[in-house]
Amino acid sequence: MRCVIARFPFDLTKSGVLESMKGVKPERVTGESVIIGRRTYPVKQVGQVITRQDRRDFSAGEVLRAMTQLGFTCRGLPRAAVPTRVLSPLQQASAMLGIPVTV
Repeated sequence: MRCVIARFPFDLTKSGVLESMKGVKPERVTGESVIIGRRTYPVKQVGQVITRQDRRDFSAGEVLRAMTQLGFTCRGLPRAAVPTRVLSPLQQASAMLGIPVTV
C-alpha cells in the first residue's frame, strides 16, 4: 500500500511492518498506540522504525491512518476521567432528605 508520511511516499505492507518491528522492544505507551503481533507500540515509535525518520518529522495521525489501512489494531488517546462533583457533608445530607442546598 502506498501512503505518505512526512511528505514522503512509502510502499508499506503488513508483512513488511511485522518484519521491521520484529525484535524491537516496545516503549511505554502514553498516548496513541498500535498493536503489532502481540505487542503494543507507541505510534511514534512505529513511525520512526518504518520510515527511518525523526519522530518530529511526522504526526501520529499519519502513522495511525497508515497502520489502520494495513489492518493493524490502533488505539487512540485514553479518555480523561470525568471529574465527579464532591458534595460537602451538608450538601450530601440535604440531598438525602430531598432538599438540595446550593452553596
